[in-house]
Amino acid sequence: MSKNRAKKESMSDGASFLRNAFAAEEQVLALEISLASASIPHSGTAGSINEKHFIDLLRRYLPKRYEVDSATVIDSEGRTSHQIDVVIFDNQYTPTLLDQKNHRFVPAEAVYAVLEVKPTIDKEYLEYAGHKAESVRLLRRTSVPIRHAGGEFPAKPIFPIIAGIVAPAVNWSEGLNSEAFQKVLSTLSNGTRIDCGVGLNAGAFDLYNDTLLVRGGDNSLIYFVFRLLQQLQSMGTVPAVDWNSYATVLSNVDS
Repeated sequence: MSKNRAKKESMSDGASFLRNAFAAEEQVLALEISLASASIPHSGTAGSINEKHFIDLLRRYLPKRYEVDSATVIDSEGRTSHQIDVVIFDNQYTPTLLDQKNHRFVPAEAVYAVLEVKPTIDKEYLEYAGHKAESVRLLRRTSVPIRHAGGEFPAKPIFPIIAGIVAPAVNWSEGLNSEAFQKVLSTLSNGTRIDCGVGLNAGAFDLYNDTLLVRGGDNSLIYFVFRLLQQLQSMGTVPAVDWNSYATVLSNVDS
């Protein structure tokens, strides 16, 4: 039986096989986004479809300890974020709350990252994504010690929430190497900081090490996903939620 083309390539040049396989996945996502944009006249509906395409891709690559979905983030004081296109959150220790059909609330303590899926990366959408991220980062996150057989683990420090943007295109002619792009990115700090992003036609970027890293060329999407995965791994597990804080809000309701 003769080997198929992919098998031959994987045996003769494994690196080339990986690059081509991941490039094909990127091309599929680009086609799916292009189809939604070309065939769905309502921009809000097209946007929702494209969010689902990217959510599906992340679900394929992230370990099952992470859940990926569109959601609103909520804290123990009942405050909520804006609706977030893509939330990456804990799927092991923290339940979602008040799920209704396709809407769910994610406790702030469970959130690792928030991403916005937009038609392009430009000044307006970067700033928009920054303000959406800020609405999550401003929420209160609790952390309590964890008891074990030999005593107690101290409360886990609260880690910074990653924020990013995903789009099929970048709106600057020089792409992510544009001074204009880097200037806008530098104005987004603290709560509005954008840590990472990818434009399928231009490349990926991140600020994980506080220095802007730009990667152009093929496979930018998968590069972006793997860099994100590495960052998620470095964050470890989410803090243990102080569920008494949530219970206190309920018990203080006037009768």
